[in-house]
Amino acid sequence: MRQGILLYGPPAAGKDTITAALTKLDERYVPFTRLKIGTGKTQGYRMGTPEQLADLEARGDVIYRNGRYGNVYVVDRPGLDEAMEGGRTPVVHLGQMAGMEQVTALFPAHWVRVLLWCSKETTARRSPQRGDTDTAARLAAWDATRADLADHPRAQWELRVDTDAMAPGEAAQGVDAIVRTTSPRS
Repeated sequence: MRQGILLYGPPAAGKDTITAALTKLDERYVPFTRLKIGTGKTQGYRMGTPEQLADLEARGDVIYRNGRYGNVYVVDRPGLDEAMEGGRTPVVHLGQMAGMEQVTALFPAHWVRVLLWCSKETTARRSPQRGDTDTAARLAAWDATRADLADHPRAQWELRVDTDAMAPGEAAQGVDAIVRTTSPRS
């Protein structure tokens, strides 16, 4: 069965850093590059157009879409299919529980769900360090993520990581151990 990893958490919780650590552990781990329609940061995204989005929606290939920071971010079926080719395991970054629910419900795979968390103060410190020019918006997103999580008290997680207390390599090893013990590729 195909498999993937869902990393959920607020801005600057370490999704990129832990994904990088996972890719160093095993070449089968690959970052999933969401489709982005909008402006701003392009690294880590497949930049798209409103027309491409409309085409994906017309074909029923949008698994999840959300708007944030004035942009639209999309998890799409063709993108996930491609990311899983050759037995690869994509690492998908999400900041909304609706996205977690949509991906697990609409894209058949064994999904390992990981909650990454850090304090709001940590997000405030890390955001400008990673080059964000909109830290106030990132802090508002941190608040929204905390409220979203509180609205889903029964959410299931295979692993919870406090990135204020755990090093990225250690977190990646924990995720890898779960993937290996709960999947057919062990």
